Amino acid sequence: MTMMNQIGLTDAAALPGKPTFDARAMTGDDGLAQIVLDEKVYTLRITKAGKLILTK
Repeated sequence: MTMMNQIGLTDAAALPGKPTFDARAMTGDDGLAQIVLDEKVYTLRITKAGKLILTK
């Protein structure tokens, strides 16, 4: 398992002290990433419109 590098943002929407990740870096060229929570696998996808969708 690998850890993603956190990015620093100056955006006011980012919560101070909270982990912040770049979705494009997480998903790579195909726009897909898998996220595991309590042994359940979820798929994070970037749509053609640039929206994020998280599905089980």
